[in-house]
Amino acid sequence: MEGMAYGAGKAGGAFNPITFFQQPHTILRILSWFFSIVIFGSIANEGYVNRPDEAQEFCIFNRNQNACNYGLFMGTLAFLCCLAFLALDVYFPQISSAKDRKKAVLADVGVSAFWSFMWFVGFCFLTNQWQVAKQEDNPLREGGDAARAAITFAFFSIFTWAAQSFFGYQRYKLGADSALFSQDYIDPSLDAGAPGDPYTSFTAGGDDLGQGDPVGGSSYQGINGEGGGGYQEY
Repeated sequence: MEGMAYGAGKAGGAFNPITFFQQPHTILRILSWFFSIVIFGSIANEGYVNRPDEAQEFCIFNRNQNACNYGLFMGTLAFLCCLAFLALDVYFPQISSAKDRKKAVLADVGVSAFWSFMWFVGFCFLTNQWQVAKQEDNPLREGGDAARAAITFAFFSIFTWAAQSFFGYQRYKLGADSALFSQDYIDPSLDAGAPGDPYTSFTAGGDDLGQGDPVGGSSYQGINGEGGGGYQEY
């Protein structure tokens, strides 16, 4: 696309919040961010139950503490990761270097694919532990909705993160318009070799060496005082 570099226009343009929030990858990040809140909140608030004759609470997923820790840890990291990439999306159009944009897009592709895989693992893990949970461990069936919500939104997160990776790859394929974006951008104020004053030729004795007489009209004197303009035999 002409005038575009990895899905964004030339650096220096004004930020348009309406256009920003209408972008597919922005919508997907917000959804992933919301899903991570639901997963973390469901497990943190209602993910621990106990029997009527017990004081200590255990993880609702088959009393497997690792299952709850996985959901809490991954939910928290996904929440922070979404915020970080949303901030990067806001700053992305201001990046002048096409190489830096390329690195950001590749990071988006890789990280999103990683999160999609991790939520697939989390979905399988939580589902398995929920299926093998014993009814006697939770006779009042407390926290069932929270457990199902965590499993459901872990499943949804697989596709939102996978879609982010897909759209990131599409942005990578767009590449950069080399006519508008420098592959090795250097701030002119930091470039030691940037041109300053116009070039002037070296002068000696006040005469500009570049303004000498034409070769045909030179008055070169030889060692014996003989002129170089023409040869005379004595």
